Amino acid sequence: MLCVEHVTKNYGSFTALEDVSLTFTSGVYGLLAPNGAGKTTLIKLLTTLLFPTRGQILWDGEDIQALGAEYRGLLGYLPQQFGYYPGDTPRQFLRYAAALQCIPRREADGRIDHLLETVGLRDAADKKLRKFSGGMLQRVGIAVAMLNDPKLLILDEPTAGLDPRERVRFRNLIHTLSGERIVILSTHIVSDIETIAGQIIMFKDHRLYCCDSPARICAQFQDKVFHLPAGTPLAQGQFLLSEGQGEAGPVVRVLCDAPPSGGIPVAPGLEDAFLAIYREEQP
Repeated sequence: MLCVEHVTKNYGSFTALEDVSLTFTSGVYGLLAPNGAGKTTLIKLLTTLLFPTRGQILWDGEDIQALGAEYRGLLGYLPQQFGYYPGDTPRQFLRYAAALQCIPRREADGRIDHLLETVGLRDAADKKLRKFSGGMLQRVGIAVAMLNDPKLLILDEPTAGLDPRERVRFRNLIHTLSGERIVILSTHIVSDIETIAGQIIMFKDHRLYCCDSPARICAQFQDKVFHLPAGTPLAQGQFLLSEGQGEAGPVVRVLCDAPPSGGIPVAPGLEDAFLAIYREEQP
């Protein structure tokens, strides 16, 4: 169990996170918030790249700062961009990463074969990384993060720049890997976590806004989201969520407390909730 207890992180006079408390158990958690809201700061705190100004982070009741290398040995981390050697093959690069983690060669080779199979790179195991697509490189990154069979897997914007097919493949992979471990996935792409995260963590004004299931987050906007024909002037109290194509032509998706004239009620999704929660932050 991972516990964040009343954590505040200051950079001089700027407060990146303020009095954040969270408890993580096995499963997938999505960090969903606009850029600058504190997602990356929390990840750096959880990976011991930064330390709290106030508060503490505990693994099974012990401070992660005191645990030091023991805690980091339980951790798998895929940063938004990770370094690799283009002339290496996935097998060579994984062997190198395993050596850095002091994993014995025979044990490492067994793990590497299993991981290459898991991430769908068995047939590309001996091809040069310079020839890989962005999605294939991200799968290599996941394999590196999983080398030590971590109890805590943290992924920072892992699908940025991937095409839709690779993003779906990546989401399926994360779901497969979640098992008996904690997986924390930071993103601002709603579809990446809407279907695989059991809990969504949102920050607002650098404080914890919620940690709840996607269904319960969306439920607070039930009966408040409507389709109107495109070009309909918005009345006071109506907030534009998005524009799109409906069955009868172009429509606008609006948020309002009372049903608008001519409005068709629609079920709110996580993207609607995101836009509604952060609506005052839009230009």
